[in-house]
Amino acid sequence: MNQQEVRHLIRVARGEVPADLILAHARIVNTLNGDVEDNNVAICGGRIAGIGDYYEARETIDLGGDYVAPGLINGHTHVESSMLQITQYARAVVARGTSAVVTDLHEITNVCGLDGAKQVMHIAEGLPIDLFLMVPSCVPATDLETAGAHVTADGVQSALAWKNSIGLGEMMDFPAVLRGDLEALLKLCLAKGMIADGHAPGLRGKDLNAYVAGGIGSDHECTLLEEAREKLARGMWLMIREGSSEKNLAALLPVVNDQTFHRCLLVVDDRSCEDLLWDGDIDAVVRKAIRLGLDPVRAIQMATINAAQYFRLEGLGVVAPGYYANLVVFSSMSALDVGRVFYRGELVAMDGRALFPADVTGGDRLRNTVNLRPFDPAAFRLGAEGRHQPIIGIVPGQITTRRIVKDVQVREGVVVTDVEEDILKLAVIERHNASGNTAIGLVKGFGLKRGAMASSIAHDSHNIVAVGVDDDDMFVAVKEVERLQGGLVVVSGGEVLATLPLPIAGLLSDEPLETVVQQLSGVETAAASLGCSLASPFSTLSFLALPVIPQLRLTDLGLVDVEQFDLLR
Repeated sequence: MNQQEVRHLIRVARGEVPADLILAHARIVNTLNGDVEDNNVAICGGRIAGIGDYYEARETIDLGGDYVAPGLINGHTHVESSMLQITQYARAVVARGTSAVVTDLHEITNVCGLDGAKQVMHIAEGLPIDLFLMVPSCVPATDLETAGAHVTADGVQSALAWKNSIGLGEMMDFPAVLRGDLEALLKLCLAKGMIADGHAPGLRGKDLNAYVAGGIGSDHECTLLEEAREKLARGMWLMIREGSSEKNLAALLPVVNDQTFHRCLLVVDDRSCEDLLWDGDIDAVVRKAIRLGLDPVRAIQMATINAAQYFRLEGLGVVAPGYYANLVVFSSMSALDVGRVFYRGELVAMDGRALFPADVTGGDRLRNTVNLRPFDPAAFRLGAEGRHQPIIGIVPGQITTRRIVKDVQVREGVVVTDVEEDILKLAVIERHNASGNTAIGLVKGFGLKRGAMASSIAHDSHNIVAVGVDDDDMFVAVKEVERLQGGLVVVSGGEVLATLPLPIAGLLSDEPLETVVQQLSGVETAAASLGCSLASPFSTLSFLALPVIPQLRLTDLGLVDVEQFDLLR
């Protein structure tokens, strides 16, 4: 604000001149002291002028006793996981009360480099939501996979200076930090004085001490209560995650008490377009936390002021004089039934419907990113060095996997699938440079009885990942992903049953929210018709190539033992 704007705001606060807007008869959720106060809110120039007996304004809205809270802040999410262009993503989450999002955009950066992240940030500038960038720190996440880009320390330094860049994104390659890798440490040093997010599933003891000593401020990968307690005790902020695939809220909520809650954030990490439309964004996590017994005001604090304080987001997370008038209005504290959403004092959503335009055009520079070397169904053969084989075991409701070793079926020297034992083939095919890199492994937990599924979403390098019963069907599914230049595909008997095209970076649709949800439902229904037993099969599939989450993963370079951080074959 300039001098004149501050002067006018002060005059409104003193009651000397009318406000732009008064929200009358409000029950104000005070995230500073945990109280709920009956009063009026005066707004001027996009900021809150005062709380009290204000009556003169160009416009007055009588809330009739509805609650007013700060706009919700999602402190850790990957917007690309919604498969929506940022305009449609904003349309989905703003209507649910989200006014600010912290994201590192490492998904699109792995495909298109930092230019991809810059384009998303540029488009977001015209939307009624604050998008804050945590600069991707690990592109690629490790040297055990092939990505479409490589972000060096020089790239990090450049991106840290961008508008709305607030720190360094999750340092997934925690082994690099622990072994003193100079490039990883340089990235942390470049972010000195800013925020540096962590990513360290299962890290405990002296290794945790070393990771935190390197400058890491938070972690969102806790799945066990004792792990969460230790990380809090060692100075980390705890991000309690409840996404579409990763559901840790129930397990971790007991860690929240009077002494710890101020360093705990509610986040989603990855949330599908389907969940955004039907269940919500961070508001859904708040509601679930309340259902699980968390005090409603405390739940709201963990989705507003706590994130604002950790990320140093000036003017956000509080309903108080001088703060931005990013506000959410609801009638029930426990239901958090969002009625109105204000951004900088303007009504931008009402009764679950966004009131701003959300054009889906654009993104042309991020298209045509699927480049495969010619191949045939023989690429999916898995030679048998013996019947005793390592298998990736799905853990329902989590993105961690189990390492299973057992005898498998072998015919003529190659491993074959076993639907009775639910042992299927898994393939990862490099799609950025047409290198021809193809790795084949085994997975247990999908439940397919026939056919195949393929996707160009495969965290974090986003090569093509496919699972199936039949080599020929896996081939058809991957070729359809190539034809679409990205997407989700289900195949059976050589026939394409359903698709969700993702032509932008192989990650995002160029269709409206409702269309993308309908297409996602279509591929999930098709997968279920093949016997798939998972609630979100493509979300689960997308994480099987991520070599920073224990225990076993498959990348285009081979089968990865994450705990040893090495290739098994």
